[in-house]
Amino acid sequence: MTLRKLEFCIVMAFVMPIISLAQSPSLTIKGKVLSDKDPVVLATVVVAETHTRAFTNIDGEFSITLDEKGEYTLYISASGYRNSTQTINLSQEEYSFEFTLTKDALGLDQVVVSATRNRVERKKAPVVISSIRTRLLNATQSTTLADGLGYAPGVRVENNCQNCGFTQVRLNGLQGAYTQILLNSRPVFTSLLGVYGLEQIPVNTIDRIEVVRSGGSALYGSNAIAGTVNVITKDPVLNTWEIGSAISSIKGDALDRNLNFNSSIVADDLQTGVTLYGSYRNRDAYDANDDGFTELVEIDNTTVGAKAFLKPHERSRISLNLNAIKEYRRGGDRLDLAPQFTDITEELQHDTFIGGADYEWESTDYSHKLQAYTSTSYTNRDSYYGGLGGSRTRQDSLIANNAFGTTKDLAWVTGVQHTKSFTRDVITSGLEYVTTNTEDEIPGYNRSIDQQVNTIGFYSQYEWKPTEKVTALLGARLDHVNVDGKYSVGTVLREVSIDQTAISPRLTMSYDLTKQIKLRAGYARGFRAPQAFNEDLHISSVGGEQLFVILSEDLKTEYSNAFTSSFNYSLSKNLLQLDFLVEGFYTTIQDPFTQVSTGATLNNGSILEEVRNGSGATVFGSNIEIGVSPSSDWRFQIGATYQESRYDDEQLLFESDGTLGEADIFIDEFVRNPNWYGFLNATWLPSEKFNVDLTSTYTGRMNVPRVISDSGFLQINRSNPFLDMNLKVETHFDYSDDFMITISGGVRNIFDSFQDDFDTGATRDSDYVYGPMAPRTVFLGIKIGKMH
Repeated sequence: MTLRKLEFCIVMAFVMPIISLAQSPSLTIKGKVLSDKDPVVLATVVVAETHTRAFTNIDGEFSITLDEKGEYTLYISASGYRNSTQTINLSQEEYSFEFTLTKDALGLDQVVVSATRNRVERKKAPVVISSIRTRLLNATQSTTLADGLGYAPGVRVENNCQNCGFTQVRLNGLQGAYTQILLNSRPVFTSLLGVYGLEQIPVNTIDRIEVVRSGGSALYGSNAIAGTVNVITKDPVLNTWEIGSAISSIKGDALDRNLNFNSSIVADDLQTGVTLYGSYRNRDAYDANDDGFTELVEIDNTTVGAKAFLKPHERSRISLNLNAIKEYRRGGDRLDLAPQFTDITEELQHDTFIGGADYEWESTDYSHKLQAYTSTSYTNRDSYYGGLGGSRTRQDSLIANNAFGTTKDLAWVTGVQHTKSFTRDVITSGLEYVTTNTEDEIPGYNRSIDQQVNTIGFYSQYEWKPTEKVTALLGARLDHVNVDGKYSVGTVLREVSIDQTAISPRLTMSYDLTKQIKLRAGYARGFRAPQAFNEDLHISSVGGEQLFVILSEDLKTEYSNAFTSSFNYSLSKNLLQLDFLVEGFYTTIQDPFTQVSTGATLNNGSILEEVRNGSGATVFGSNIEIGVSPSSDWRFQIGATYQESRYDDEQLLFESDGTLGEADIFIDEFVRNPNWYGFLNATWLPSEKFNVDLTSTYTGRMNVPRVISDSGFLQINRSNPFLDMNLKVETHFDYSDDFMITISGGVRNIFDSFQDDFDTGATRDSDYVYGPMAPRTVFLGIKIGKMH
């Protein structure tokens, strides 16, 4: 052998193993994720050691490629199922397995987005969050968002008007204006939408509702003093279609008819998809006391919408959502006549458009995530608030003919958010611009609201995990708010011009005492700049005249400090699931906005209320929630809230104008706030073809003001407690994989627990409403389609 050949052999002896290693075939993990022998679509499979991830296709199959042999831990999760892990030893070029997931009856492993503005498992979230899912909305036979929202701790929904059906949601004892309502995590739910919007969003468009109580949600905006309600609409996941219809009989005197459809189309590679949905509702007006005036208003609502996504590649996603709502509602008397010929009519025609677009991008190692978004809502409203008021004078007729109004309401939000994930910690920062513009005109009353609010907010949050058991959220939101508003009623003119900057810090700590026990505590600061909120846009009928709300002069910004703490025990073992939560809350409010009836009658006969700064207020109490699912056949959830809402000093509620027999009225606690309220859900699922649901809400005693004179003079009444219980029975028929039928029926408010002392006649106080939103109602429904 020559020297040159020997050198060649030596070199090749070293190079060949390297070439062989470099060209070694990649290692592949293939598998299938099932539940009850059915494939689980869009399950996420993550390799813990490399952070490599894959998603199951329409057949529940996935494939992951790795570079080296060895031991790996797979983390498998899917919406509606319990998370699971499996360790595998990869010693061959291809490894295949079949994995079965168990359904998550209590939603403990559900991924939520409202707690930290990032996706996180609910039971691991450092902030307490409640989730109302589609299953519960169906169990309660909910038609709209307002019907199903009260089945979470600390949440209560109430009807505030017999003439128009104004509804609001109260969190932890605070009024609706203290709650930030989000649609797909965006604050486009304006003050005008806050008046009637809870009844304008049909449940067939909703995937889930996430509720964050108290100020722990400060990163969503300064108004989230009581918390946030985040309505997440349905995403396209499977190729499905569904048509449903339901009819309800309200005490045998009025019908509520509903027709809806949903359809989703998803590409085989799961890279594109679209969901289309629509809903039509027609409800007759209902008169509870046969006085000829409504307690439940007539509603005619048509809603259509779509939600679509496109994934340019595995680490980016573009999504689009569109909603159009056309609603007519009317209450009062003699609904067959033109409104100006009646004693009382509140008639509203809403045309609302809501839309948004989002772009998400993740880096190759998934450590960086960027979101850019824009959303908008626009409402064009024609209104009539008026009537003859029980009289037939020439002046009454002139006023009645001038009670027509128009409203234009625009909201637009745009922003960017960046998330940086480290081995344990996460930093989230974002910039958000929100603008709202409201123009409300009723020329006949010289009533005008011309308000523009612009907010530029910067937020940043550090999710620090010094150990496996400890998590701290350190964050703040810096808002620059500009309010430019002009308000007039009759000859009363007010202006607000504010340009201020405020910081809202947030601190939350959680500690995993054991694998099952989590302790949480938090603090957040919030503020509300002077402006017209939900209740201020509502016009009431009192004593045959209209009652208007206007901002007082020199109204100051109100600030809040919210403290929370909680104990949470969660257990998932075999088929058993158990969840126990005790949560305490304590909120102080400086210069709270309060409505004071001035006792003043305007030249046109209307009554005026002013929004003034009250003395400080304190809201404190506790939420308790217990959830148990001993097996796949049974599920139980019960929740209760005890709260007190008190002013530091006595607060003026009615200011006398010197009328004989009338004096100033003071209160020391919030009105319309029961100390006790709660809910119950119980489900029996003996088979896939049959289920029974028993649901209930409880409302305790509360102080409710009632106007008893045409000057606005009040008396405070103490209401009785109410137990509103519902029963629903449902059966399913699966004729094939592509066609199914579901038939359901039942009774809402079985015991007919309903207010029995409504004010009556043309001079009634239409705001004297409390208790359950409807009397006993019998319903029957049917759905057909490919539902899963």
